[in-house]
Amino acid sequence: MNSKYIPGNFLSQIEIPSDLRTKFQTEDLPQVSEELRQYIVDVISEIGNSHFGASLGVVELSVALHYVFNTPDDQLVWDVGHQAYGHKILTGRRDRFHTNRLKGGISGFPKRSESEYDTFGVGHSSTSISAALGMAVASRYKGETERQHIAVIGDGAMTAGLAFEGMNHAGFEKDANLLVILNDNCMSIDANVGALKEYLTDITTSHTYNKVKDEVWKLLGKISAFGPDAQSIASKVSHALKGSLLKQSNLFEALNFRYFGPVDGHDVVGLVKIMEDLKDIPGPKILHCITRKGAGYKFSEEGNPTKWHAPGVFNKETGEIVKIVPKSPQAPKYQDVFGHTIVELAEKNDKIMGVTPAMPSGSSLNIMMKAMPDRSFDVGIAEQHAVTFSAGLATQGLVPFCNIYSSFMQRAFDQVLHDVALQNLNVVFCLDRGGLVGSDGATHHGAYDIAYMRCIPNMVVAAPMNEEELRNMMYSAQLLDQGPYTIRYPRGNGVMTEWLTPFKEIKKGKGRKVSNGDEIAILSLGHPGNFAQEAIQLLKDKNISVAHYDMRFAKPLDETLLHEVFTKFKKVITLEDGCLMGGFGSAILEFAADQRYYSEIVRLGIPDEYIHHGTQEELWADCGFDVTAIVASVEKMLGNKNHKKEQLNQVG
Repeated sequence: MNSKYIPGNFLSQIEIPSDLRTKFQTEDLPQVSEELRQYIVDVISEIGNSHFGASLGVVELSVALHYVFNTPDDQLVWDVGHQAYGHKILTGRRDRFHTNRLKGGISGFPKRSESEYDTFGVGHSSTSISAALGMAVASRYKGETERQHIAVIGDGAMTAGLAFEGMNHAGFEKDANLLVILNDNCMSIDANVGALKEYLTDITTSHTYNKVKDEVWKLLGKISAFGPDAQSIASKVSHALKGSLLKQSNLFEALNFRYFGPVDGHDVVGLVKIMEDLKDIPGPKILHCITRKGAGYKFSEEGNPTKWHAPGVFNKETGEIVKIVPKSPQAPKYQDVFGHTIVELAEKNDKIMGVTPAMPSGSSLNIMMKAMPDRSFDVGIAEQHAVTFSAGLATQGLVPFCNIYSSFMQRAFDQVLHDVALQNLNVVFCLDRGGLVGSDGATHHGAYDIAYMRCIPNMVVAAPMNEEELRNMMYSAQLLDQGPYTIRYPRGNGVMTEWLTPFKEIKKGKGRKVSNGDEIAILSLGHPGNFAQEAIQLLKDKNISVAHYDMRFAKPLDETLLHEVFTKFKKVITLEDGCLMGGFGSAILEFAADQRYYSEIVRLGIPDEYIHHGTQEELWADCGFDVTAIVASVEKMLGNKNHKKEQLNQVG
């Protein structure tokens, strides 16, 4: 696949990392880094649809890592993957980089099936240390003593419990060949929060510690004649320095990691020298690198880092982000309806609190954080903590709205089941990005929440068809003693321009009939009900009469409405933007079987496979539940009956 993007003179010579190692000297690496950064800017500014700031921040790290380590034999594990664009360009995918996150193109995240250099598939944060440790222990077991294992993790990802679990185990495996690169830029997507951030800031800004540390290491270099004792002296002096000058023990060394840093993450020559030294030091080590998100591109460095996380198409010369101005008023994003509605509800109910794990902008809880900072909490990348923290709030009579992306909620399933539902606590889970999300792909699709929430006792599972229903579900969920309540809604825009409607209670498990029909019934859950409405209009033109029911709840089901449906219709279609295995359609099948209804039921939704990246529209079509697919399914179910009906109409 040819690309119109032209790499610089040095970058054009690098197809795979061995080219970098064999064709260039250390003094060439700053120019390689500059060309790599420019190539990322050139491509992303035109294709948009990609992350940006994170990868610019690790350009020098990417170059140094592939220069020093013998990848892919040495195992390099990237955390999250937002930062891996330079890595992809250096590992044989430069000419395909312009297809990043497009349907049929390369993934926006490291993916094992895409390249041998992608050693571990990532997308959710904080997995790199555990994965790299597993690789290191496997190499030790197989006698591959020279093989290196490197995990690159951001300071934001370090707030997750999994990162500490991995480090805790690694400290026990003292002869495992593991290097953790801590990419410290004080940012995840929004500004990083928590005590760990303050701790890293203390290390970074302690000029006294860094100055004395440098002088001590210079001194130790001069007294290396002490031989074997020099290393022991160095270790003792270093520990004493870190303990006394920082007024606390070094967290990482307390976990049996050898800590090095902080160092300048944009000094590629310095990074190479340090990494060469670290290769010869056995056991778990951590290199603390200070970087800047969006580094090297003036406008991202000077602008809002959150805005430049994934800016879309922009003018690389002026930094102006291209905004598509709609011709007519647009319906708002569901996340913004949530953000404004929770503030409106919280103004009426002083028990409401807002909680999110590191996604205040992505979920729009930042609206409440600005209006009510004492009642809204960003707990960092820590979904399990977010859920149990919310449970704690609920035990004291408060009503926490715990806002988490559907795919990230998977990480806190046990806490939902054990800490919230078992105790029947009134925690409202607002699951953003429910369903297919588009170009982030398989790691981010919210395909499973209907199924995994539906199986939990006491849990309500609701999904709004439009903005008005989202508001009313949020209103209903905060009424007295509702118990655990899940509201899931999709990424992107709704359908109502006039969405700020008065609140009305939606009774738990109460659906509604949207349109009448005689031949077939469509039962929809959530936003795809709008696809059904479009399809019904097209089918009307073909003289096909379809009834439509917006069920609103996957649990509890509106059994009164379902008895009406199955008493009248022998052909039924269920429609959902969720997995078919155990989802809404499965709930309808279970009801029909339990009640001994024998209607023909066809389920439309996400099939039992991982869905890769593309636009939402492309993926809805691929999975067979967009407007066209609904029309085709209705026609197929009705079959020859309607063919004969059309012939009679033509004769008449």
